[in-house]
Amino acid sequence: MSEQLGPEPNDEELYEHHKVVASKGQEPLRVDKFLMNFIENATRNQIQKAAKDGHIWVNNVVVKQNYKVKAGDDIRVMFTHPPYEFLLQAEDIPIDVVYEDEVLMVVNKPPGMVVHPGHGNYSGTLINALLHHCKDLPNNTSDRPGLVHRIDKDTSGLLVIAKTEAAMTFLAKQFFDKTSEREYIAIVWGNVEDDEGTIEGHLGRHPKNRLQMHVYPEGDEGKEAITHYKVVDRLGYVTVVSCKLETGRTHQIRVHMKYIGHTIFNDERYGGERILKGTTFTKYKQFVENTFKILPRQALHAKTLGFVHPVTKEFMRFDSELPEDMANAIEKWKHYAKHIE
Repeated sequence: MSEQLGPEPNDEELYEHHKVVASKGQEPLRVDKFLMNFIENATRNQIQKAAKDGHIWVNNVVVKQNYKVKAGDDIRVMFTHPPYEFLLQAEDIPIDVVYEDEVLMVVNKPPGMVVHPGHGNYSGTLINALLHHCKDLPNNTSDRPGLVHRIDKDTSGLLVIAKTEAAMTFLAKQFFDKTSEREYIAIVWGNVEDDEGTIEGHLGRHPKNRLQMHVYPEGDEGKEAITHYKVVDRLGYVTVVSCKLETGRTHQIRVHMKYIGHTIFNDERYGGERILKGTTFTKYKQFVENTFKILPRQALHAKTLGFVHPVTKEFMRFDSELPEDMANAIEKWKHYAKHIE
């Protein structure tokens, strides 16, 4: 039985930062290990400190870090301050503005920049930069100013930002109705067999690792997800592909490409940071390690973005160059591929 250490979690001075209900099939697992699979960017030390300080509650009772989570447990992380992501501060951070008018802007996000604040990333995000650049950005349905859509921290590329409520509604509907255009360039492991194809498979949270998404091919769980891909360049043990999104689910391209056996190069969350194709030669291993250093993130770039303008009703299409790290990695693979017999 867990030890009671403090007030009930509905105490008005406590704020809920995370809430998870353990699934029916949950095997007994220490609460600190369990939460590692749910809280993005949190370290084991941070979670253990939260437990030590009495901030982890299970079924309305404070527990220690060695508490064993079981099926049906209601786990909450509670602090005496509101979640930092709701305390948005404008920050003078340079942003690459590709286009801007009175109602919207298109920005080219560099790799490594988080789009919106969340656990472990409370400042330095694109939203912090946008709040400095623009006054009175409208909130989306998740209370995130200006955001019509998002891309992952280590994905680079184009995003459209709404500057008025009307633009937010008009642009969001295009993404919902699948009429916006989004093309990504990716480097994936292996030689993709078909020159082009379509990947279909509902996406939902992974049953065991909640930081990953998972394909449910029967459509019994998750949401519909469709990705169209086309081979751009075959480079021996990797392939450069263009992916066009019909839907825009979390980690969609990353999970769909892994699902067909072609994990994105250096995608740590989905196993792409290991050598998945190639030879056992030491020289090859060294070559891949060097390429990982050149491109220290998943090889994914949001290259093209198209949508109908909320006011002029004209279709606008924006294109961006591959960032230097991806372009250099492709050049290295091109050079290597020439020497593969």
